[in-house]
Amino acid sequence: MTNTTARGYRGDGKGSLEGSVIAVAGAAGPAGAAALLRLAEEGATVVGADSDVGRLAEAVDAARFAHGGASVTGETVDLLDLSATREWAARTEKEFGKVHGLVHLVGGWRGSATFAETDLGHWDTLHDLLIRTVQHTSLAFEGPLARSGNGRYLLVSAAGASSPTAGNAAYSASKAAAEAWTLALGDSFRKAGGEQGPPAAAAILVVKALVNDQMRADRPKAKFAGFTDVKDLAGAIAGTWSKPTEEVNGQRLWLTPKP
Repeated sequence: MTNTTARGYRGDGKGSLEGSVIAVAGAAGPAGAAALLRLAEEGATVVGADSDVGRLAEAVDAARFAHGGASVTGETVDLLDLSATREWAARTEKEFGKVHGLVHLVGGWRGSATFAETDLGHWDTLHDLLIRTVQHTSLAFEGPLARSGNGRYLLVSAAGASSPTAGNAAYSASKAAAEAWTLALGDSFRKAGGEQGPPAAAAILVVKALVNDQMRADRPKAKFAGFTDVKDLAGAIAGTWSKPTEEVNGQRLWLTPKP
């Protein structure tokens, strides 16, 4: 049996995700703000979380202003605290009845000029930002996403996870670990669904790097070759509901050419 999509997602920006409830972790950054805007445009109820109170409020207000009547809220959640993350997931499901998505946009980068100059302190930082937050959000939202019958756990990753460079050892290894964890969640969904098909999907959206309008304004001569605009990423996120759950689950969805 093929799982249906949320209210027949059409991807036309006209209420295509009406009735769905989507949580966004890391909602205050440029990618998070773009995701809030696009998901609100599609009619979803959007619940953003971030540790930066001021930037989160700006992102939430922008989405509300752009789409009058949209249900967009923000919460300060410590995603490095498993109990707090579980409470966020439970609170969201209780308030809205279901949770159809968790979009993981918590980011961070550390690198070095050469492999030999790698600072292992970077690993500690990236472990928390890129791995621990994935572990906590996946463990917290697995149940709600499965119960929705139409869930998506979406991780944004980097091509460097599959093709690491010498100066990006810590970053690439962190991304690779986060991808493996996400695929394990997908296997859990697969096993839970059996012959009926997975009740939810865990998938990875792979980019080379992200670019936004402010970056272009700051560096007008830069070409940002191969970069994915945060607005295009947001569209790809929303578009995962346009495909059957079993076709999305356990997949790496490349938004940039494979290395």
